[in-house]
Amino acid sequence: MIRKASIMKLYEGYENEYKKRHDEIWPEMVEMLKKYGAKNYSIFLDKKTNNLFAYVEIEDSELWDKTAETKICKEWWKYMKDIMYSNSDNSPVSEEIMEVFHLD
Repeated sequence: MIRKASIMKLYEGYENEYKKRHDEIWPEMVEMLKKYGAKNYSIFLDKKTNNLFAYVEIEDSELWDKTAETKICKEWWKYMKDIMYSNSDNSPVSEEIMEVFHLD
């Protein structure tokens, strides 16, 4: 199992909307994430900074990287771009962070 973590950022004032959209996540998006090996996926919000901390466990990095090429992922990014910092392709601005400690 590979553990991945990243930081993203919401626009101020969109904390509730971000949570709402994830409470109502599209079934097709969930299906795609699972198909591409996502397990134990969580996103946390730091309300003081509007930073999002995402954590996911995956089986295969190459397979996981292909999620960005799926139609549903691109549609999700487009849906989310109005409430979070995004790149020109609508993907969220995201910085992968390095694991420095793990305890099972």
